[in-house]
Order: sequence, then structure tokens, then C-alpha cells
Amino acid sequence: MTVVVVESPAKAKTINKYLGKDYTVLASYGHVRDLPPKDGSVRPDEDFAMSWEVDAKSAKRMSDIAAALKASDRLILATDPDREGEAISWHVLEILKKKGALKGKEIDRVVFNAITKQSVLDAMKHPRQVDPALVDAYLARRALDYLVGFTLSPVLWRKLPGARSAGRVQSVALRLICDRELEIEAFRAQEYWTIDASFTSPRGDAFSARLNAIGGKRLGKLDIENEASAKAIVSALKGAKFSVDTIESKPVKRHPYPPFRTATLQQEASRKLGFSSARTMQVAQRLYEGVNIGGEVTGLITYMRTDGVDLAGEAIAATRNAILKRFGEPYLPSVPRKYTTKAKNAQEAHEAIRPTDLFRFPENIRRHLDADQQALYDLIWKRTIASQMESAEIERTTADIGAKGNDGKAYSFRATGSVVKFDGFLKLYQEGLDDEEDEDAKRLPSLARGDGVGVQAITPEQHFTEPPPRYSEATLIKKLEELGIGRPSTYTAIFSTLRDRGYVRLDKKRLIPEDKGRLVTAFLEAFFKRYVEYDFTANLEEQLDRVSNGEIDWKAVLRDFWQDFTGSVGEIQDLRITNVLDALNEILGPHVFPERADGAPARACPSCANGQLSLKIGKFGAFVGCSNYPDCRFTRQITPGNGSEEAVPAEGILIGHDPETGLAVTRRDGRFGPYLQLGEASEDEKPRRASIPKKSDPASIDLETALRLLSLPREVGLHPETGKPIVANFGRFGPFILHDGIYATLKDPEDVYTVGLNRAVDLIAEKKEKSANRKRPGALKELGEHPDGGPIHVMSGRYGPYVKWGKVNATLPSDKAPEETTLEEAIALVNARAGKGKSKGKSEAAEKPAKASKAAKPKAKPAKPAARAAKRSKKAAAPDKVSA
Repeated sequence: MTVVVVESPAKAKTINKYLGKDYTVLASYGHVRDLPPKDGSVRPDEDFAMSWEVDAKSAKRMSDIAAALKASDRLILATDPDREGEAISWHVLEILKKKGALKGKEIDRVVFNAITKQSVLDAMKHPRQVDPALVDAYLARRALDYLVGFTLSPVLWRKLPGARSAGRVQSVALRLICDRELEIEAFRAQEYWTIDASFTSPRGDAFSARLNAIGGKRLGKLDIENEASAKAIVSALKGAKFSVDTIESKPVKRHPYPPFRTATLQQEASRKLGFSSARTMQVAQRLYEGVNIGGEVTGLITYMRTDGVDLAGEAIAATRNAILKRFGEPYLPSVPRKYTTKAKNAQEAHEAIRPTDLFRFPENIRRHLDADQQALYDLIWKRTIASQMESAEIERTTADIGAKGNDGKAYSFRATGSVVKFDGFLKLYQEGLDDEEDEDAKRLPSLARGDGVGVQAITPEQHFTEPPPRYSEATLIKKLEELGIGRPSTYTAIFSTLRDRGYVRLDKKRLIPEDKGRLVTAFLEAFFKRYVEYDFTANLEEQLDRVSNGEIDWKAVLRDFWQDFTGSVGEIQDLRITNVLDALNEILGPHVFPERADGAPARACPSCANGQLSLKIGKFGAFVGCSNYPDCRFTRQITPGNGSEEAVPAEGILIGHDPETGLAVTRRDGRFGPYLQLGEASEDEKPRRASIPKKSDPASIDLETALRLLSLPREVGLHPETGKPIVANFGRFGPFILHDGIYATLKDPEDVYTVGLNRAVDLIAEKKEKSANRKRPGALKELGEHPDGGPIHVMSGRYGPYVKWGKVNATLPSDKAPEETTLEEAIALVNARAGKGKSKGKSEAAEKPAKASKAAKPKAKPAKPAARAAKRSKKAAAPDKVSA
């Protein structure tokens, strides 16, 4: 018996069918261990020794693999054919060694580029050992990402409150997005004009041309500066006789594009299908792992994380046969096309992404695929076939149409057009465009030198220069590739990390930096400039590629990096916040302090007149405030709003005043998100507050909407059976109604203001019935639902009873009997616990409360507050796992 280890259970099931009863194929479910998210997991002082941790689920799976090996004499590691796959195989091997499960076992590593029976069986005939160079490259990347996160992020938190962690590659990608935004903000549109003419040929065919030269001098884009100049030219050409001065036609060949690799697939799927990079890779993963066709699950495409653009010999042959069958001999070049990869590391330059069977035409398998799978498979099939088709033959024609103006100057208009003489690969496939226009779409009528042409109209048109476009995912991937930053498996993770941290948002497929992201970028540029420089990051990527090629030692790379990096961190440890703010004010000046319409200095305080605006650091992040604080309490968000810069209460954006009380209604940012406040806090009472619903844009909240939200909770009426009130409100998870500890969700936010008593009673009854039929395993009692959604249970744990809400556990007081606990008491306990820090992980939460009661553990000493804070800080500093 032979044990085979792959990543996914779906892949395991399919491959087991291919290999038969003599093989047991088990899944690792991806990575089986990782660096613990705490300080000390990578130890530079111990020559970069690394501590690894296996989570509970992975430990169970590894035990299953070890148990299967007892009845086996051979282990085959068949994880994915890239660096991550090699790393997973290495981790599995290391864990099994520690378990003593490999004694006397034969160990092999196999890779296959497609999940088809033939590919898998061929791979089994060519085993090798785990590649130490690829493992070293993985270790270097993982250590670098960890060290940057755990060293730089705490500095970021101390000097820039409200910011989150900084990653090695993500920070550079974020800088690209922020730099582009600065370019857009600094851009000043410039007026220019063009002169277009509508002509007719001697045969009466219409065509257009643009003024190209005056007096023999070619016009630049901005040479016609204003309307007066444009009208003067039109006036000079009034009644002029036009004829063809020159006409030139030359044949041009357009060659097909290479087959897809990871980056180009993501770019093209974004342009043509509107897919995000994450969606593209998810759909590609399903096509790679296979679908059921004719009773057998088979992979439809080859491995989708690759830098390679070449095709295997048998794939080229199959592609050429498909072209011959589908399009005929004229579309088949005499010699197969050979493409070479630009990847610097040959070990990672696998075959391009292609269909596993080129005769599996898209229309023939449509019924087996969902819409996304069908669209992506069709794209991959067409690109692969087109890559081996004949070039397109195009005749490109340029005609210069001249006339002498009544001012004595010679004017020349240029018309261009193209005629496709033979469509070649264009018959099947045309690559998408990001921001350009296709100039090959125009055609010219038959013209000859000396032909007189008729004039239908000469039209001046005003234009303004435009700023560079914001990056889309596709164009940012293209830019990162040009700079040599990132690798195929990292692009999707980069985007998701930046969005999850709140550094960027996606709007109409364009990446827009948030203020938080711009602050982080400005901070890094000011104090860690080298580590967000494009050349530095690209050079480091190249060194890591050399590690995976076996050319240099991975620890030598880490030593060089770490020595300089720790020196840079040490230099700013004692930096004052005022120094940080001065640097940020300088870098972000055009964004934070734009020119004012009234011509006043950009940083002049609009409230007190003699104060100066500056970035300030508050408990929940940065904002703009006046230098005369506390005498002047003017504040605003970093990004100026709709032009209104009224003086507002401290740490709030003034929306208006309540007409009944005259109190100010302000929008504020709290630790749990944006909220509204009526008036100011005093010693006697707290002001009325209301959370802004998640799906609402805080900046769009007007006074009417704010007062409506502040009027909540709304009493719907008294329940006819209990006589207790039913109230409607918004919670963390949306609109709801509450009655006697029972919460029911409302579908429409507007229902909070309109739901009637009868409907509310029905909803409460439905929720009560569902709750009665539901009991959490191990729960002593269900108390009801939390105001923010989700049931609260009384649980029995190792250290005594506790209450549980989602992932939050709170110990019951030692003098409180579990059966006597009320919903209100439980809500207070979990809210207090949620406000103190993160809850325990899933592995502990099911059995162990977050904190043992004094009765259960009388000898336990409470941790010192400073120690607890330090421990939380170290744990939270874990960098994102984007080491490819």
C-alpha cells in the first residue's frame, strides 16, 4: 500500500480513482503548520531559527496520515507544483519525522501539471525528492514577512495610532496606489483644441482626418491652446481646395499573444469578464481540480499558478490539430510557435495555463459548468488555440490631405486607417484593452495622390488633458510585474489584505486609497523609505528567486536584510509624535490641505482665523485640528468633505442642529465604527447616540436622517400576551425588533420605522419557535439573543460555568448560579469581555472560558495590565501570510 498526500479533499478523491486500490490518497487541507502569531517565532539571534505550530485540525489530519502509513511502505508527496506546494510537502515530512512515522518508508515527491488520469500516472513514473532550494526560498519569504510585520507594525501603532500592520510587499503595492492618487490630485487640467475635417473621396466615400501640420511644422498635442486660435485656423481654411498630397500603404503583421500565465489570466479576466483576481483564481481552481463529465471527475485546465508561457509538445500538437479541424489550413502556421517565459527562475516557470484537452470545445461542455466556469474556460481555450494560429495580415494606410489657407500657410490633415487582409488569430481572439482606443478599427476609402477631395465640415473641438487613471486590479498587477514585485501566488492576497485592513477600497473596478492607507504610506516613505522603494523590493525578490534556484544561501539574504532593517527601526524608536506629524503634513499636504476657493492659505483655520491646521493623532486615528486647541476646537476628517468647514465640536463633524433642543448633531468615529451624537457629554448625563447602519455611507447622512436614527429605539407597541414592549432598532448585524429577550431580524432597514404591531408579534413568535427547536451542544441554557444578533448560552466549562456569545466567552461570577442567570446579566458580561480584547481561539472557546473564575482557580494570579497589553500587542503584530 502507498500513501499519497495532496492538498485538497476533492483532488484526493479524484486521484484515488485514477490510482486504484493499491493507493490511499489523503488531503493535508493546504498548509499543515505555520509560525505562531507571537513574538519569537523567528529568532534572528539564533541564526533565524523558526518555531512552527500545528493547529488542532491539521494535527488530526496529520495523525490520520501517520496512521495510514503504518500499513504502508511508501509515502508520495503530490502537492502542487510550485513553491507553496513544495513547502507543504516539506512541512508534512517534518511533522511525520517527529512522529516517527517514516522509519523504513520510501519517500518520494511527484508533481503533475494537470489533474487528468494520464498526467497523474505519468507523474508517478518520475518521482524525485523534495527540492531543498525551493523550501529555502519559502522559508526566507515567510521569515521576511514575519520579521517585517512583528518589527515594523508595533512602531507603526505607537507613532501612528489607528493604523494597522505593515507588510513587506503589500506596503509597496499600497504606495503605488497612493502615489497615483497624489498624481491625480496634483494634476491641473490644460485646455487644448483639435481641428477635425470631414472629407469625401472622388467616389463620394466619406472619411475623416485631423489637422497634423501647419506651414510644414508638425503640431504638438497642446499647440492649439484656445478657442481663438482654433477659430482662426478654421477661418483661414474657409473655401480652401483640398487634395491628397501623399498616400502610403504598408503591410503589417500582428502576431498572436502567448498562452495565459497567472498574471495575464487575471488581467484579461478582469477586462473581459469583470472578475476580480480572487474570483478568477477561485474559478480557475475549480476548473483545475475538475468537474464530473461522463461519470468521471477530470481537470479541465492545467495548474493555474505559473509564470510559464510555453506549451508542452503534446499540447502544441493537439492545438495545431484543433486549429486544422476548426478553422482550416490557412490558419495553421507552417512551424509551431515557441514562447519563452520572462520569469527569472526556471524552476518556477511551469507550462502555461491551458485546457487539458484541446478538443474539449467550450460549447460541448457548457452543460457541465456554471456560468463563471464556462466564461473562464472559454477564455483560456480561445487564448490557447489563438496562440498557435497564423498571424493577422493588416494593410495600414496613411493619407495626408493638404490645402493652402487664405492666410498663405500650408495646412495638412492626416487620415489613417487599416484594412485586415487576413484575420488569422483575430478570427478567434482579440486581447482586451485597459485604457486605450483601438486605432485599427478605422478604414479609408480608395485614394490616390493628387485626388481632389470634397469638404463637408471643418470642426474645432475643445479638450482638456486628463489625469492618469487610477489602478484597476488588472493594471496594478501589470505594473507590479513590470517592476518585478510579487509572484503569481501573491497578487490576490495583496489585494484582499489591503482591502481587509481598510487601506483601499474598490469603486467601479478602480483601487482608491483610504486616508488610513495614505497615512501609513506617508509614514513609511518618511521613515522607512528604503523598504517601500520599488527597486529595493524588486532586488529582494530577485535574491529570493536566486535562493530557489540554489544560487545563494537563504540565511545570508536574511542577515543582510535584518542588519539594515533593525538599524532603521532603532533610529526612530525615540522619535516624537510631532516629528511624525510634521513629516506627514509635508508629504500629504496636497491631499489634506488642498487649495481653497477663497484664496486663503490652505492651512489657515477657518474658525479662529489665526490658527494653523495640522494633522493630529487621536485615540481612534488621525484627524485635522487647529493649532490653537483648546481655545479653538475646530476639527475635520483628513479628507475635506463637501467644502463645508464649519467649526465643529471636538472630534466630531457637525451635521446640523436639532430644531427642538438646539443641540448640535455630530458624526463621530468610535472604536466600533461611525456613530451620531446629539449634544455634548456632561457630568450629569451622557448624550444620546446612535450607530450608523453598516450599509449606509456616513458622509451621506443628512440632518433629517440623523435625527431619525437618534430617535431610535422605537417602541412598536405592547405585546398582547405579555404586556411587555416590542422595540425596533439597528444592531451590528442590521435592523431588528426585540421583545422580552428575543430578537428577530427585519429584512428592510426602513422596517425599523414602519413595522406594525401585528407583524412584529408574528416575527417574535416565529423566532421563538425556531429558538425552541435549537440547542447548542454542551449548553446548559439558552438565554436569548444579543442586541447585535446571535444567541447567548450558558455553558459548562473545565473551569466552571460561563456565558458564550459567538466567539466571546465570559466567566460567571462565583456567587451566581447558572440557572439563575438572566439575559440582561449575560449581555453585560459578554459586552464587558468584548471590550477588553480578543476572545480565545476556536480550539479553546468550545470548552474553556476566556478567564477562569476565582472559585475555580483560587491560586491563579492576575496578569499585570502592562504584561497583558504587551502580550496582546505581540500577538496582534502577526503579519499577513502572503509568502509565495
